[in-house]
Amino acid sequence: MSPEGWTSIAHAYPDRVEVRGRDLAGDLMGRLTFTEYFHLLLTGSEPTEEQRFFLDLVLVSIAEHGLMPTNVAARMTLAADPRSLQGAVAAGILGCGPVVLGTAAECARLLGEAHARSAAEVVAEIHAAGAKVPGFGHPVHTPLDPRAERILELAGEHGTAGEHVALAQELRNAVAEAYGKPLTMNVSLPIAAVMLDLGFSEDAVAAVPVLARTASLLAHLAEEREQPLGLTLAAAAEAAAEYRPE
Repeated sequence: MSPEGWTSIAHAYPDRVEVRGRDLAGDLMGRLTFTEYFHLLLTGSEPTEEQRFFLDLVLVSIAEHGLMPTNVAARMTLAADPRSLQGAVAAGILGCGPVVLGTAAECARLLGEAHARSAAEVVAEIHAAGAKVPGFGHPVHTPLDPRAERILELAGEHGTAGEHVALAQELRNAVAEAYGKPLTMNVSLPIAAVMLDLGFSEDAVAAVPVLARTASLLAHLAEEREQPLGLTLAAAAEAAAEYRPE
């Protein structure tokens, strides 16, 4: 019976594992870093030096940000079932979305819209609808998000800042004009801009925060086993909510 579908990613043979047409043990292991390997798995090709550098950079920038909802959910899940490391990681990753951590994908789409029309037009439309512009505003970092500024700084130094980085700057100006004041450009917009300028797809932009935060979740869960906090966080959540019977 012939197979009904196909995959280009990998296949295991009795004497070797082949990944994207390369011998895993004979070629990739010991030659590629994990970042380079992630790029190969995700895109089917090995990264250029600049793609590797900035993929590393954005993974580091977005991995950890304190006791965010993703980390809290994971720690509380492990507290409930100390044997379920994978379940706790999954609980944290399920919290990735357009409000927390998943904003880079929204920013990539925003940059696409701004490219097709104009930054001012897109921002004015969002503002008129009473919505928030993806990539702007932050509850902690004000007036600047140091992570965002560092990504833009390095893109300029490496000569990789292209039309999407320029669009991000146009959006910053358009947001300040439409909302009557400067708003913090958070890390998600430069992540999307730099990655798009380096040839990454929107899907790749969306994948990066998920991989980055997985590393952070594993660190939080290792700490949770040594320094339990999950049940304390659960108690704090209950204390923060007032009970109002109907």
